[in-house]
Amino acid sequence: MKVLLYTENEKLFSKSGLGKAIQHQMKSLESVGIDYTLDMDDDYDIVHINTYGLKSIALAKIAKANGKKVVYHAHSTEEDFRNSFVFSNQIAPVFKKWLISCYSLGDYIITPTPYSKKLLEGYGIKQPIQAISNGIELSFFTKNYADRQKFRRFYKYKSTDKVIIGIGLYLERKGILDFVELAKRLPQYKFIWFGYTPSYAIPEKVRKAVKTKLPNLKFAGYVEPEMIRSAFSGADLYIFPTLEETEGIPIIECCAMKTNAIVRDIPVFDDWLIDGVNIYKAKDVDEFEEKIKGILENKLPSLVEEGYKVALERDIRKVGLKLKAIYEEVLKMPPKKHNKKKKTNTKENKKVDIIKADS
Repeated sequence: MKVLLYTENEKLFSKSGLGKAIQHQMKSLESVGIDYTLDMDDDYDIVHINTYGLKSIALAKIAKANGKKVVYHAHSTEEDFRNSFVFSNQIAPVFKKWLISCYSLGDYIITPTPYSKKLLEGYGIKQPIQAISNGIELSFFTKNYADRQKFRRFYKYKSTDKVIIGIGLYLERKGILDFVELAKRLPQYKFIWFGYTPSYAIPEKVRKAVKTKLPNLKFAGYVEPEMIRSAFSGADLYIFPTLEETEGIPIIECCAMKTNAIVRDIPVFDDWLIDGVNIYKAKDVDEFEEKIKGILENKLPSLVEEGYKVALERDIRKVGLKLKAIYEEVLKMPPKKHNKKKKTNTKENKKVDIIKADS
């Protein structure tokens, strides 16, 4: 069994959650010995598609025409497209129809959580769908004192400072407006946000928020994973005020690092993050403010040991085993009936050449 992992315009997504998920995918397959390729010239049995552009659709159709199996990874939904980029809300209904047309090309669909699976089923998609976490590299996310010192020294925090971190693109959906509001309300704590989006792609109110000048607020921009690990080591609290997710890899990384955390109380977390058991949740800015104070002033007990169990279940090796099981199931699926009139290989090869030329 050999798998072609395909991501259209991979460089475009390299600094996003999708880019991180794809890196995890490769490591997951390596961890369980699954042979994979990123090269469309290689022979393969299954194409695993992560994106939904025109080239992705063309590749899915080519694969099917040549008797290959297609696994479509549903990283996006209409719901998490809203409140993101300029005009995203206006075009969201059209985006939903496009996603349905893409995902329906798969013989099997993978999506990160039971919540996103329910959304896709609600779209009327008939293909089998399974929820599998994007996972994390558990061995990488280990807290240590040297990383803590590195983080505090680099961003000029004192050992006595109480530091709160946020992670994500500059999107309203990520809760960045509430993050800034909390920094205003809680001047006794330090706030720092990791992540970046070009200003032309975001609405005016988000542009205004990230230009906020406060002595206790920093926007660090995009940083490499090593600095995120250092931030989890050096911070006192991670907050995730996101309004919508298909999963949210940073909260799993946070659990692995045994860093205190508060997430927004939204449906995507219902099945695996339990308020007061393995995480703290907040419905709005007022609740975030209350629980931030509770944690940083030691009025609420730490839940990091229970949170760590969440990360253990999402280690990339366990993800790899689940992917392997799906690939094996897909290969056993009987071929779907096609029009008996055979298409010429020349036409299909031209389509492949077009995809490669544009990649």
